[in-house]
Amino acid sequence: MPLTRPLIYTSLIALFATGAASADTLRDALVSAYETNPTLTAQREALKGTDAAVAAAKAQGRPTVSATAGLNKNLASSGVLIASGSGPTLSAGVDLSVPLFTGGAVRNGVQAAKTRVLAGRETLRGVEGTVFTDTVTAYMDVIRDRAIVELNQNNVKVLETNLQATQDRFQIGDVTRTDVAQSQARLELGRSELATAQGRLTSSEENYRRIIGHEPGDLQPPPPLPPLPATADESVQIALAANPNLHSIRYQAAAAAFDVRVAEASRLPTLSGVASENYVKSLDGGTSGFPSAGNQVTAGLSARVPLYQGGLPAARIREAQSQQGQLLEQSVGTERSVIDQARSAFASYKAATDAIASEQVAVQADQLALEGARAEQTVGTRTVLDVLNAEQELLNSQVSLVTARHDAYVAGFQLLEAMGQADATDLGLSGGPLYDPLGNYRHVASDWNDWSTDPTPAPVATRTVTQQELPQGVTSPRQ
Repeated sequence: MPLTRPLIYTSLIALFATGAASADTLRDALVSAYETNPTLTAQREALKGTDAAVAAAKAQGRPTVSATAGLNKNLASSGVLIASGSGPTLSAGVDLSVPLFTGGAVRNGVQAAKTRVLAGRETLRGVEGTVFTDTVTAYMDVIRDRAIVELNQNNVKVLETNLQATQDRFQIGDVTRTDVAQSQARLELGRSELATAQGRLTSSEENYRRIIGHEPGDLQPPPPLPPLPATADESVQIALAANPNLHSIRYQAAAAAFDVRVAEASRLPTLSGVASENYVKSLDGGTSGFPSAGNQVTAGLSARVPLYQGGLPAARIREAQSQQGQLLEQSVGTERSVIDQARSAFASYKAATDAIASEQVAVQADQLALEGARAEQTVGTRTVLDVLNAEQELLNSQVSLVTARHDAYVAGFQLLEAMGQADATDLGLSGGPLYDPLGNYRHVASDWNDWSTDPTPAPVATRTVTQQELPQGVTSPRQ
């Protein structure tokens, strides 16, 4: 039976609804990234700009009112104009224009803007999924690398003990100098692997700080993933129905179709209702018996019929059509990418889960082999090198098991992202109010006020720089 979105959705909410309070949990990391990650907060600001474009499109179909004023003085006049006086003359006027017919340009422009808002919301969902996948990856990287460092530290301790024991046995002639050299070499190799593992851990911790906004503390093991599709085909079906990036590019292509209609409207006549009032007053009191002030009110219709525009409409239509064609091609490319992402993540998840089962058996077998090699060495049937090799094989299998568990969890979450199941709503993040894109849309999309504005933007994302990392003379990370 195919795995449905509601089942995954419910499982995800249960997965991340609770967490231990004594240490950082995966849910804590996701909430922190949701609230402070600059990639995500920047995308929210981008969506706000897309919302404002709807108001700009609507404004093209609304009345416009303008006022004019002037103060003029005649410097020279002749003929009948002498009677008008030399001024100065004060003039003022008010003009009103109401679009009545624009060939569909306003209507299609508004539809294009609204469709781009829908695309922007899907893009925001996609960015949320990407940031959350990066968060899960960073979280699991730290857990994996800490475990590998601990395994290598224990290995170094064992090798140090082995070397000391081998040196003691060499002193009594029980082993040869070759055995001591092998133990010494294996210890140095272990120290080298430990240094490499510590370097990878440092890199993982810095990546955690970059994505989540603070250094990792004591990280709890992640909760189990929700049930995932049983086959790759089911994964692809869900991904094609719910992937936000695919929805976004399709909305963008639909908006481009409206843009073509807007361009086509430039070839059609336009009609506006107009009204104006003009007032003129001569400030010299009037001469030759003429009134010193006058007022005129007019109303009527204004039509514009384009006859020839130098080929500009055709060029704009072709430009809009090419952009639509580009987005349609990109839709196919995005669809291919989604299919690849879903199948690849499913395959990686399946391979990693299979590897976990095999590595668990391998660890158990290597533990028995090491115990046997040590016992057989005491009776002389195994050499020091045999024991060293058994220890190395156990370490390798333990590292492989830790890596397989990491890979399975990350691949499982990548599959959730591909299927469109990794945004804040799906995860049920309730550390605070979730960002509501509709709130800003309602605030700006139908605004008629020329003078309304929002507060000056300030960063929402938190900086991770510490006081020790700041250049000299800078006393606050906020400077």
